[in-house]
Amino acid sequence: MKATLTAIPGVLIIEPKVFGDARGFFFESFNQKAFNEATGTDHQFVQDNHSRSAKGVLRGLHYQVNQPQGKLVRVVRGSVFDVAVDIRPESSTFGQWVGVELTEDNHKQLWVPPGLAHGFMVLSDSADFVYKTTDYYAPEFERCIAWNDRVIGIKWPMDIVPKLSAKDTQGQSLEQALALA
Repeated sequence: MKATLTAIPGVLIIEPKVFGDARGFFFESFNQKAFNEATGTDHQFVQDNHSRSAKGVLRGLHYQVNQPQGKLVRVVRGSVFDVAVDIRPESSTFGQWVGVELTEDNHKQLWVPPGLAHGFMVLSDSADFVYKTTDYYAPEFERCIAWNDRVIGIKWPMDIVPKLSAKDTQGQSLEQALALA
């Protein structure tokens, strides 16, 4: 497993060793010991989630004010543009974002530590997105920052109006979200 640093401390691109030949491929999608060594952390995962979304669907930018979730995310079918936003007020990269394309072919994963906001946009006709979390989903603590917050300034790769859930259309600005925290 290879871990590549991003511009936000703690956010890592994880690339497993993939063994392939004419028959297909094999890789270990998760190994607790290898993950801990690659990330320098000791997080344990308590929940696995799987979503399927159509092209242009944008989910996020989600976070939990209590029970913050670290997320190890990947795509098993299709492709997405995956984003982590640093919303830790004490961080030197507060308000900054990083994005990476995750696909069924590149097998990349993104480690989003607890305390960051997360979202993704589907680039392919549809995508199956799976992720592990370090804490349980707690809807009473979930919050959403607007996908198009001008202060954050994410450069989404598709020039379309994204398909949003009712919850995500209510996303607040980063400034509003912090005032409510």
